[in-house]
Amino acid sequence: MTTMELVDRYLQAVGFWLPKKQKDDIIKELSEDLHSQIEEKEAELGRKLNESEVEAILKQRGRPVLVANHYLPQQYLIGPVLFPIYRFVLMIVGLCYLVPWLLVAIPLFSFSTTYRDQHSRIAGVMSAWSSLWITALTATAVVTIVFAVLERANARSHFLEEWEPRKLPPVRDPRQIRRSSSIFELAAGLAFCIWWIGYMSSPVVIHRPDVRIVLTPGWPYFFWGFLAVMLVNIPLSAVNLVRPYWTRLRATVRLLSDLAGSALFCWMLKAHIFALITVINVPPARTVEIISQLNLWMERSFPIAVVAGVAILVFNVFRIVRVGTKSPGVVQQAAAVLY
Repeated sequence: MTTMELVDRYLQAVGFWLPKKQKDDIIKELSEDLHSQIEEKEAELGRKLNESEVEAILKQRGRPVLVANHYLPQQYLIGPVLFPIYRFVLMIVGLCYLVPWLLVAIPLFSFSTTYRDQHSRIAGVMSAWSSLWITALTATAVVTIVFAVLERANARSHFLEEWEPRKLPPVRDPRQIRRSSSIFELAAGLAFCIWWIGYMSSPVVIHRPDVRIVLTPGWPYFFWGFLAVMLVNIPLSAVNLVRPYWTRLRATVRLLSDLAGSALFCWMLKAHIFALITVINVPPARTVEIISQLNLWMERSFPIAVVAGVAILVFNVFRIVRVGTKSPGVVQQAAAVLY
């Protein structure tokens, strides 16, 4: 096989992947480029190139299908403009579905005997697992189709290329706290403390001629525990109102108080808090059944409370990490107070 025949084979392989309208012009351009490269190499060596040397030049140029692709307009299912958004949306979909699914399934499997019995067999596990992945694949397919349609629309109208720099969101300091949030927390905390001390200090929460509700003898532990949590959160909200930026210390205090409140709430759901309910004209057997149902539904809510507690914990840890070790400087503190 001659060296020119090797080049011709290469050009034929490239031309197979090219559209007919552009094929001749592209092959002509590529042929001139290759022959020019071969002639330069022959002039440098002072002799004709052998078959192996021409083969090395063609290999350096690339596989025919890849070379042809360089001459074709680039086509994407989801192009570089939309792909970062597409990836971000997929991540959000995963976090909003897969993570809650796991956070609910794990506590249910750990604390619910009925759920554990239903899914302890291989068939139950496979059913839950297949349901998870079918839903995940369906969500991924829907998101992909939506972004593929947006890609085609953008290719025609280029609407994503029209944007205004002045409409970009302002830079937000992750340490900044909104004053409205601190005011709401402070007001809600004070209102809760007034109601809590006034109505929930005794295990007898309702004592009227027609209705009487008595909580478990262990209620004082929950009363003082929740009150202690609020007595930590109220001063913290007041400090955040005056100095509206997070510090590592204040974020850690909020983490500990939220963790304590979540633990108390979860414990209360499992404690069968209702001890006695008496209602006029209602038989005692019926009130015992009501107490049993109330305590049962509170216990069944325990996994949901665990999930909420874990979410609160993750959010607080994320805030501590985001705040970082550096605290605002003197200028930032003064500006924050005057803000």
